[in-house]
Parts: sequence; C-alpha cells; structure tokens
Amino acid sequence: MKILIVDDEELGLARLKRMLNTLGHTNIIEAKNANEALEAIKNAAFDLALLDINMPEISGLELAYELRYHQQEMPIIFQTAYNEHALEAFDIGAIGYLVKPFSIDQLAQSIERVKTPESIKTDLRIMSKTGESYYLLRPEEVFFVKADLSEVILRSKKGFSYYAKKISDLEKLLKPYNFIRVHRSYLINPDKVKDIRTIEQSKLNFSFEGISDEVESSKDGAKEFRNLFSL
Repeated sequence: MKILIVDDEELGLARLKRMLNTLGHTNIIEAKNANEALEAIKNAAFDLALLDINMPEISGLELAYELRYHQQEMPIIFQTAYNEHALEAFDIGAIGYLVKPFSIDQLAQSIERVKTPESIKTDLRIMSKTGESYYLLRPEEVFFVKADLSEVILRSKKGFSYYAKKISDLEKLLKPYNFIRVHRSYLINPDKVKDIRTIEQSKLNFSFEGISDEVESSKDGAKEFRNLFSL
C-alpha cells in the first residue's frame, strides 16, 4: 500500500510515520504542506492519504478536494486536534477522522476500512472543478460528458466543470449508470434526454430536460444507440 502523509508539524509527521511503520506500512511519501502533496500526486498514484486539517495557506480539507480531483478513488483519512470539521470531512468522502492524539489501534482500524470495500461509501460522486470552485456530482446529476484534451467537461444543472480523466476512463466509470458513448467526444445520460431527432447521415441529435445544450452523435454512435434501444 502506497501512502501519502501530510502534516505541517515535523513531530506530527514523524509520529505518524513511526505508527505506520509499526503497522507494517513502509511505502510512505511525506509532505509538509499542500503544495508538496500536490506535487507528489502528479508523480505517483496512492492507495491512501492521511491529511492534517489545520495547515497554513491551504487546509487539509481544501487539499482533499484537489487530491480527489487528480485521483478520484483515493481513500482519505483526516487527522486533527479538533472534531469540529468531521461533517465536512465525511461530505468529502473521508473513510476516517482521527482526533489527535489518536492511538495506533485507532489508526489501524481506520486503515482497515481501505481494505474492506463494503465499508466505503458505494454512491459514486465525481469531484469536478470550475475555476476555484469544486462540484461533488452524482452520476444522475450529469447530462453529458464531453472530451477536452486530457480532461473531460461535465454538464450538470450547476454548469460546466472539469474532471481530470480521459473520456475512456469516464466511460468505464459511468457504465453501471447507463451512460452511453454516442460520439468519440461525448457520453450522454439517457435518463436526462428530452428529445431525439434524426439528422443528416442518420446521425442523432439529443436535447436534454432543463438545459438548452444539445449533443450530436456520430454515425457509429447513432447505430449503437439505436441497437441498444431498438430504434
């Protein structure tokens, strides 16, 4: 298990690393602030992040949004001297919230949740970004997904937001939620479709409930859609 630990206090960082070593975890990357953590996640994938909340400039909560933007599935455990941030921490999707000084047993119990899939929230939420703001979107909130270089654009009632994955990755992620690839650059949510029109070359044009945006399929995408829905 590759673990990222972030704490602006050297003693806290050292204590956490010793506890992890005692529990048998040795593949650990340390960061003294959010900037170091963000640099680390650009260069490696992590199985777990342990974040201190109260850090100068960028807090652990703010950092969690950024880390999730780059690696959506990464489990996060917060560690802090205060319990007042617990609600927001679990809104972000944390699997653990440790109040300092926590014991090695408490740490072990939190890490055990990473190994037990049923203990992690099963309702998928996608951390997307627009400007300096973040959206935590459920699949059913998304009308369509558009490829944009190495990222994708998600269209929801909240507007357009970016997610740092390729459209092929989103296609796999959203397949259980019935999203359909109708073009090399588009995935659509059929549950949000209001109207379908046939246009030139047997392509399909999709409009959606509650928004004015439209999506045009490719010929192959139209054929796939017709096959799925017997049109």
